[in-house]
Parts: sequence; structure tokens; C-alpha cells
Amino acid sequence: MFLFGGSPPFGKNLGRQFANLSLNDNGKVAILFIEKDGWEEYMQEYKSVLEGNGLVNFAYLPLSSKPSKSTIMELISCTGIIICGGETELYHNYIVETSIAGHIREMYEQGVPVSGFSAGALICPNNCVIPPIDNMENKHLFLNGLGLIKNCCISVHFTKWNEEKNLKTALARTHVTIGYGIDDDAGIYFENETLSLTEGNTFIANRKGAIICSKTKSIGF
Repeated sequence: MFLFGGSPPFGKNLGRQFANLSLNDNGKVAILFIEKDGWEEYMQEYKSVLEGNGLVNFAYLPLSSKPSKSTIMELISCTGIIICGGETELYHNYIVETSIAGHIREMYEQGVPVSGFSAGALICPNNCVIPPIDNMENKHLFLNGLGLIKNCCISVHFTKWNEEKNLKTALARTHVTIGYGIDDDAGIYFENETLSLTEGNTFIANRKGAIICSKTKSIGF
């Protein structure tokens, strides 16, 4: 699983890794997004680094509250999944609260890589924590996520949104043991729910409140 703190493109290292994992059977990557004016041009931001690593086949799947059979069939034919950024509550409603969620989980468990940007990253863990700055109610929202990773919280736009306090609050409320803060232009890669690679400025928080900054490196446990 690949989680990014801001907008695309993929980082050089994480983009290469995602492309390599998605090239099975010649590779076709689903891009899940909420449709709005100009979306066609914006897709190039998601594709650019991947195309440089050999991925050329993409399926553009606009989201809705009632996914069509054709959307589901196209999704399950893919060898990689990208969940775009935008309004987090909408992505939660259109993915976690619909039948698409089960298919993403099943594909992920079968080894299909999943990548989430900003809102897409927030909905991936078991706990989807939306900070006050990111919703109309201007308060923390604690929702069920996709459940692709269990024992952590994710915070995006970490430095830009000054999210240290909010990440610590999320840790205390959800009772998970670790939190990851991801800056814009940064990302993290989990292999079998274990942090394997970071790119850019990322931050690790534990239940005792310590915040550790990690810059581009592999992390072994």
C-alpha cells in the first residue's frame, strides 16, 4: 500500500515501486476519482511517473454513491489501484460506504497494490480520521476506513496543516499504537502492513507523544 500526503505525482522511488508491482499481465491501473471539470487533464499528474516506468494502460473510474456493474467489472480487471485526492468525506461515502470497498479489500489481499493520495490515503486504514481543517463541521471525524492497514492512524498535509496535535489526538482516541504524518510531496509504502519505504518528509508518532521525522529511506524492523 502506498500513501501520499498531498497531490500527485508519485515520487520517483515510490512510483517505480508501484509500477513494478502493477505490471502483472501487462498492467492496467484503475484511477478512482470524483468527477469534476478538468478531470481529464488532471489525470496526467497521476500517470506521469508511472508511464516513465512502463505503465501505459489506465482505467478512469468516476465514483458515485451507487457504483455500476460496469465500473465494478473494470475495477476487478485491474492490476493496480489509485484513489485520488479531494473532499475526504465524499471519497469515504463513495468508496468505504459502497460495494467498491469489498472489491478493493479483496484485490488488495490478493496482492494488487493500492495507492491513495491525500483523501485517498485517509480512507485506507481501519480508522479513517478526518481532521477539523478537512470537513465542514470543523471538528475531528472518526469513521470506519477501508481496513487495508489496522494498527495506525494517518495524517496528510502534515506540515502544511500543522497536524501534530491532531495526530496525537487521533492516536489517543483510536487507541492504535502508531501514527504517520505525511507531508505534501511525500509518501510511504507498506508491505504486508509493515512500513518498508518512505520518500520525502514523513513523521512517526507513538502513543507516548514523541514525533520522529524520517526523510527518504528504507526502514527495517
